[in-house]
Amino acid sequence: MQYLPIHGRGASFNPPNRFERLSYEPDPEWQDPDEPDPWRTTQYFRDAARTVLTRNNSPDVPFDVGLNPYRGCSHGCAYCFARPNHEYLGLSAGLDFESKIFVKLEAPELLRAELSSPRWNPEPIIMSGVTDPYQPAERRFRITRGCLEVLAEFRNPIAIITKNHLVTRDVDLLAELASHQAAIVNISITSLDPKLQRVVEPRTSIPKRRLAAVETLSRAGVPVNVMVAPVIPGLNDHEVPSILSAAAAAGARSAGFIPLRLPGAVAEIFQRWLSDHFPERKERVLNRIREIRGGRLNDPRFGSRMRGSGPYWEQMRAMFQAVIRREGLDQERPSLSTAAFRRPDPGGQLRLFSEP
Repeated sequence: MQYLPIHGRGASFNPPNRFERLSYEPDPEWQDPDEPDPWRTTQYFRDAARTVLTRNNSPDVPFDVGLNPYRGCSHGCAYCFARPNHEYLGLSAGLDFESKIFVKLEAPELLRAELSSPRWNPEPIIMSGVTDPYQPAERRFRITRGCLEVLAEFRNPIAIITKNHLVTRDVDLLAELASHQAAIVNISITSLDPKLQRVVEPRTSIPKRRLAAVETLSRAGVPVNVMVAPVIPGLNDHEVPSILSAAAAAGARSAGFIPLRLPGAVAEIFQRWLSDHFPERKERVLNRIREIRGGRLNDPRFGSRMRGSGPYWEQMRAMFQAVIRREGLDQERPSLSTAAFRRPDPGGQLRLFSEP
C-alpha cells in the first residue's frame, strides 16, 4: 500500500508491532471522507505508573536515573530511537507513537514520595532519557513543571534534554537549582535551516527559538550544553560547524554530537520518510549510515550505539573536535552536585504555626 506523508507527522504509516500477531492497516478506499483523519489528532491517555524513576544499565549514557513524564512523543521525528518503546504498550512505533501519548499525571506526587524515602540516595536525575519533557503535551499538562517544583524543593540535581523553547518557561526553577550546582540543560539542535527542521522534526521549536532558549538559560546562570543530535550523514552533517558557532554565540558552555541510529522499526520508518521527503538523497544517506555502522543501519552493541566507526566517522569526529576547540565549547561539562540536597520537614513547618 502507498502511504502519503501526513502534515505534522514524521511517520506516514504504522509498521506491525513485533510482539503482536495481528496488525491494523486502514484501507483508503473505505475511508469515510466526512470523518477526520485519526492520525492528525493527538490523543492523550492516563498512564497509571506507580513509580517515575527508572534505572539505566547502559554504559552508553552518562546517567543512572531517568524520569519520563510522558510515553510517546508528538514531535514527529522519524528517526526517534524511542519509537520501539510503544510496542511494549501493544501499539506501533509509527503513527501510534506520535498520536497516542501516555501522560503520567501523578508524576510530581510519585517523585515527591520517592525523594522523601530514606532509601533514596541523592543523585542526579535526567529528564528525560526517552521522550522530550517539553513536547507539546507539556503546555497542557505541566507535569514537567510540577516535577521541577519538587526537585527544587528537595534541591535534587537534574539534567534536562529537550528540543523546545518551552523550557524557558521554567527558567525560575532551573536557575534556583543551578545556584546550588544542581541543574544543567541539554538543548538539541539538528539544523539551522527552518525548512529542513520542519520536515525532520515537525512539531519542535524552530532553530531560532532553540538558540533563544540557549541564550535565556545562559543569562539566568543555567549551564547549557548543546547537542548536535542526531547527525544524519548526507543530510545535516555539513551543518555541524555552523550549529556549534551559533550555539557558542548564544552562550552554550559545551557541546556534544551523536550520529543517527535506527533501532528496530525505526529503520523502516526512517527509510519511508527519506522516500517521502528526500528521494534523491535516500541512497546516499543510507550508504553513509552503513559506512559508520559496520555495514548495517544500526549497531545495537553497548559501547558503539552512540558513536560510529570507520574513516567517515573519524573524519566527522575530528571535525567536531576542531570546531569546539575553536569556539571554546571544549570545556568540561559542569558536574551536578548533591551537596545541597534536603528533605523538607512538613512537621517542622507545621510547628511554626503552633508556636506562641
